[in-house]
Amino acid sequence: MSSISNVENLSPQTIRRIVKELEELVKDPPEGIRVVVNDSDVTDIQAFIDGPAGTPYAGGRFNVKLVLGKDFPHTPPKAYFLTKIFHPNVASSGEICVNTLKRDWKPDLGVKHILLTIKCLLIVPNAESALNEEAGKLLLEEYDHYFQRAQMITEIHAQIPKSMKIGREDGTSDGPLAKKHAGSKSLDKKKISKDKKKKTLKRL
Repeated sequence: MSSISNVENLSPQTIRRIVKELEELVKDPPEGIRVVVNDSDVTDIQAFIDGPAGTPYAGGRFNVKLVLGKDFPHTPPKAYFLTKIFHPNVASSGEICVNTLKRDWKPDLGVKHILLTIKCLLIVPNAESALNEEAGKLLLEEYDHYFQRAQMITEIHAQIPKSMKIGREDGTSDGPLAKKHAGSKSLDKKKISKDKKKKTLKRL
């Protein structure tokens, strides 16, 4: 995976376009996608994508990187998962295979479209263009095993740190309210144990 900046190779017009789009993505991010802007290198585009509900990637947060070549936007960028993932369309190197970044690429497609396409790929994998043959085969022949394997890798490598959790889809949170409820449960337990002690003393 190339980490070399291509700022010098891109036209000022292209750079302005990228900067504007990144600013818009930060200001109004798509659901479940957060872009990280590198002010010193606009060609270093990274984002965090939350695993969609109902998929084996749910509960995980995946770091994705886009690498813009010197001919961008005439040629598509390369996209990589920096977070380990078990997916038919993601190679062991993290490279992502999706038609949008190949034969279906158009110069007017932007970063937002690419990131949304990658998120959609988590919901609907394409076994026909598999870079991970094992995942592709399991997806077609033993879906339950594919789901379990992908879920396990997500739990190991893509867990969101508690400090980064704002809330969960079920409406609960890891914030002060959750701690308050946890504390009230422990108080209830102490109360019950005190009551038991009183009953025991009475018997004696």
